[in-house]
Amino acid sequence: MSKPVRAALGDRWITCMFCEGSFFRDREVKLNSSGAEFLNLAWANESATGLICWDCGYVHLFANKDVELYKTKKGEV
Repeated sequence: MSKPVRAALGDRWITCMFCEGSFFRDREVKLNSSGAEFLNLAWANESATGLICWDCGYVHLFANKDVELYKTKKGEV
């Protein structure tokens, strides 16, 4: 399992919309379009930053490339 991260957008910390947790697992998520899939060009689709809440599993997607990730140990603030 990946290490927890905290995330911020500008000067605002991101918290889970469901449980208000502040620790996440992160991964790149492809935003596939049916046209690109049909033409076998899925590799060219835009991607987003996926933040998966460490506590409840709710998935947040950010197409904004300005999301900053900070490695941390769960329990640190």
